[in-house]
Amino acid sequence: MQFPFQLRTDREFDVIGFGTNAVDFLIRVPEYPAFNSKVELLDYVQAAGGEVATTLVGLQRLGANTSYIGRFGTDSAGDFGLQTLRDEGVDLTFARQIEGATTQIAFIVIDERSGERTVLWQRDAKLAFKAAEAPLEMVERGKVLHFTPHDAKACLALAKRAKETETIVSVDIDNLFEGVQELLSHVDIFVASADFPEKLFGHANMSEALREIKSIFGCKIVGVTLGEEGSLLLCNETFIETPGFAVPGGCKDTTGAGDAFRVGLLHGLLNGKNVEDSARMANAVAALKCRAVGARTSLPNIEELEELIG
Repeated sequence: MQFPFQLRTDREFDVIGFGTNAVDFLIRVPEYPAFNSKVELLDYVQAAGGEVATTLVGLQRLGANTSYIGRFGTDSAGDFGLQTLRDEGVDLTFARQIEGATTQIAFIVIDERSGERTVLWQRDAKLAFKAAEAPLEMVERGKVLHFTPHDAKACLALAKRAKETETIVSVDIDNLFEGVQELLSHVDIFVASADFPEKLFGHANMSEALREIKSIFGCKIVGVTLGEEGSLLLCNETFIETPGFAVPGGCKDTTGAGDAFRVGLLHGLLNGKNVEDSARMANAVAALKCRAVGARTSLPNIEELEELIG
C-alpha cells in the first residue's frame, strides 16, 4: 500500500525536526530496585538523547538531510548536546542556547535482564517556545515536519504553516499535553506509544482507538509501537500489523526505540517505499538501536539496516 500523500521534491531538507533534545545519564542495574532498597549499579554512561534530536540523527545516518529547531541551556550539557548533532551533520540554523537555562536531562535506569528502562527527566521552562517564537519560515524548506508536542502552541503554528506549504506533518507522542487535540487535526503521520490511545479515549481496544483517532483528527497514517512485538498501523481503512525483529546480540537498552521506529518509517517514506516496507524498516531500525546502551549509540547506517531486513 502506498502512502496516501505526495512529498514535495523542491525542498532543501528531507526532515525538519522541532522538539526535544536531552542529555541522558544511563544507569545499568542487575534488576530494577524495589522501594526503599539499595542496589549496586553495574555501570553508567552519559549520552545524548531526546526524541526529535535522536530521530534526526538516525535519519542522517541513513542518508537524509535534516535540520533541528530546538533549545539547549548554556551549561556543559548544552555544549555537549549541540556538538553531538553537529558531529552527525544535522543543520542547526534554528538551534539556540538560552542564557541561564539548563539543558533537559534524564536519568534512565536500565534493567540488565531485559534492557527495559525507567526514565526520570526534567525540562527547564526557559527552553519552551511560545507560538510567536516558532520559526515558520523554516517549515517550507523541508519535505516533512516531525515534532514532539511539548510546546503545543508553537507546534500548532508550525503545523498550520506546514499545511499551507504542502509539508507532511509527523508527530511523536506518548502523553497528553494542553492543546494536543487541536494539534492532532493538522497531523498526517500519527505514531504513538501503545498506551497513548487509552490515555486519549479511556479504553484499551487498540484497533477501535486507532480508527477513532483517524476519524476524529483526519490523520492519514495512524499507528502505535508495540515493543518487541512490532507495530500496528492504520492506512486508509487497512490495518498493517508488522512483527518486530530480534535484537542482534540481545537487547541491551530500549531507550529511544520508539524514536528509532520513526527513523525507519520516515526513511521508507522519503525513499519511495510502500507503507508495509516502511513499517518493516521501522521495526528493524528499532531493533538495531537496542544493541547498545543509549538512544543513539547503535542507530544503524544503511548497510546495517539492509543486512537485517534482507
